[in-house]
Amino acid sequence: MKKYVLKRIVTAVMTLLVILLVLFILMQLMPGSPFNDEKLNDSQRAALYAKYGLDKPVLVQFVNYVKNMLTGDFGVSYNISKNTPISQLIRTRLPISIGIGGAAVALGAIVGLILGLIAAFHHDTILDTICTIISVIGVSVPSYVFALLLSYQFGFRLGWFPMLFDAKHALDSSVLPSVSLSMFTMATIARFTRSEMLEVLDSEYMLLAESKGMSGAPLIFHHALRNALIPIITVLAPLIVDLMTGSLVVEKIYAIPGVGSLLVNAIQSNDYNVVISLAFIYSAMYIGIMLAVDILYGVIDPRIRLAKEDG
Repeated sequence: MKKYVLKRIVTAVMTLLVILLVLFILMQLMPGSPFNDEKLNDSQRAALYAKYGLDKPVLVQFVNYVKNMLTGDFGVSYNISKNTPISQLIRTRLPISIGIGGAAVALGAIVGLILGLIAAFHHDTILDTICTIISVIGVSVPSYVFALLLSYQFGFRLGWFPMLFDAKHALDSSVLPSVSLSMFTMATIARFTRSEMLEVLDSEYMLLAESKGMSGAPLIFHHALRNALIPIITVLAPLIVDLMTGSLVVEKIYAIPGVGSLLVNAIQSNDYNVVISLAFIYSAMYIGIMLAVDILYGVIDPRIRLAKEDG
């Protein structure tokens, strides 16, 4: 197991370094300049380039860039909030997006798993039909439509939850956005759970376990669900990063000061430092999640771990 985990960690680190190189190249190729103010003359613009180290050779810039990114020093904002450390901008917004996205992932995964199990164990019944309809609606309807409906019904008409995000009442303010974002995850997990469980329940090893007298919860959780979890986790992994890094439209609807709106503002303002920093954070989170999932594969199914160790 140690060899398997070490190989996954080395692969993750190498992937992150490659992403850093790609981001640096993209930053160099971006059109325009972070200092596009027409009021600046050439000497003032040159002074700004020198101040932020943009006049140095490309290789020197790259070395400093990698060192700073890996140590959490993302530099300062050029335009959105001039001379404000980017880490400070992100520090105030990222926890909000992660909190709402994490709640959405947990809610969607749990409810989706339950719906998928109900549909699988009551195949071709009215319960299966109801669960399937819910799943189709969750996948087909965009999250911002759910956000508007929930905001109108439970925020405006019933007044149960705030319609706009309030940092002083963060828990209550996060309920509606989290539920809105969880719908797609819930529907996706429900569909995959149903299809995988139906396939597992008809497999030969399940028939063998039943012939040995195993039934009930041990049969379901130890054999059926465990073997169905791998494809479900595979689908869930990228959804975790997508939700935890914020949904721009839902953030706009509920006026959530998350990282999604920060990214759009940075792109519109040519604030390259902020754009690259957020892209790096997104990539690092994705790699971290996929690393955890890869290790979890080996825990759930030792055959995967042994096959990759031999490969």
